[in-house]
Amino acid sequence: MQRFVLRPPGKLLHKRRQQAPQGLVVAADHRYPVAVAIVDLHHGSRGRAQNILDMQLKRLQGLEKEKLQNEYKELEARIAYFNELLSSEEKIRGVLKDELTAIRDRYGDDRVTEIQDVEDEIDIEDLIEEEECVFTLTAGGYIKRTAASTYKAQRRGGKGITAMSTKEEDYVDTVFTASTHDFILFFTNKGRVHRKKGYQIPEAGRTARGTNLVNVLPIEQDEKVTAMIHLREFPEDRYLVMVTRSGTVKRIQLSSIYTARKAGIRCITLDEGDELICVRETDGDQAILIVTHDGMAICFKETDVRCMGRDAAGVRGINLRPGDYVVGAARAKRDHQVLMITENGYGKRTDMDEYIRADGPQKRGGFGLKGYNITEKTGPVVGVKVVSDGDDVLVINDAGVIIRMAAAGISTYGRTAQGVKIMNLEEGVKVISFARTDHEEEEEAAEGETPAGGPEQA
Repeated sequence: MQRFVLRPPGKLLHKRRQQAPQGLVVAADHRYPVAVAIVDLHHGSRGRAQNILDMQLKRLQGLEKEKLQNEYKELEARIAYFNELLSSEEKIRGVLKDELTAIRDRYGDDRVTEIQDVEDEIDIEDLIEEEECVFTLTAGGYIKRTAASTYKAQRRGGKGITAMSTKEEDYVDTVFTASTHDFILFFTNKGRVHRKKGYQIPEAGRTARGTNLVNVLPIEQDEKVTAMIHLREFPEDRYLVMVTRSGTVKRIQLSSIYTARKAGIRCITLDEGDELICVRETDGDQAILIVTHDGMAICFKETDVRCMGRDAAGVRGINLRPGDYVVGAARAKRDHQVLMITENGYGKRTDMDEYIRADGPQKRGGFGLKGYNITEKTGPVVGVKVVSDGDDVLVINDAGVIIRMAAAGISTYGRTAQGVKIMNLEEGVKVISFARTDHEEEEEAAEGETPAGGPEQA
């Protein structure tokens, strides 16, 4: 490699001689007028290196300055172009058109996929998992749904688990089980009915209070839901039997209330001071069992009540003694049992044959038969359900505690018996409602645990 140092006087000083087949490098610095050339002796570039060395430094500096000035002018021209482009929407659209056209010409090809109309619409229910849920409604108007599997079956006489946290002045009033895909019909004390799907009811945890009903249904301030039923369809050959607190009964076609009106529709005209408390779906050829607060019961054919329009008031179902009122109604089924539960946690099953005798049901409008021997120990009846050995029962008290038990674990007694203790209650706590659901295998008792209290008969 040969290194040449060019100094201002123009003399070429020889510093070192060494063989090095490398390329050509020229460096110039306006602060230090020094140029260094490394000459590739193997590629015959000596002449080009010599030309560079012979070039005046002034000319080299001028070339670099000219290059920078050209770049500056080019940038100024581009800035002016972009400012002009941004100030004109027409020019912007023209640029976009040109660019899109270029993309089309370069990448465009024939469509491979085919766009067609979808014959079947996508239903939101197809995206929602169907499951059995417990629907709970408080007297204060808070509603929620919880997976039924949350409440495991226990032995008769247990204390249960907390199902809902409520305000001090509130308590759970209604509980039943239904599918998330079922229609939930809400009947109010004023005789109106609203319709929702099960999944439209907000889900909440086991101990959560739930959502205020006014956020779910368009109900009035002095209106409350007193009955709820669940169903899948509204066929022409199905009916609804409605029972009021004062013992009035009305039967209408189920299809007559099939409506999606947000404000709901009227389903019964009520007398002053009366309210709707119970609704049951029927097939038109069933017997209806009505039970009162004092334990009286009457069972009659639903055909004894003619089918009416939505605005009709209904007919007399049961005569009531002073101070008594209806607490529930059920569809009477042979080979089933009538389950009644009292406020103090007592209950019993009674064979349906004791209400549907050999000569058939009773006639509507009477005082009925004694269905429960009410005492101070048992307390009054809170409701009635028709069950079989394959059912479970959910019992709930006004403290928000639910116990789940097999219906078969509740003993069977006659109409005039007091029954057995089925739920242990704290002082001042009362049973306020119960529901029937499908049977679930009972959890095994922990080691050393004994079943809660044996049968207790009055």
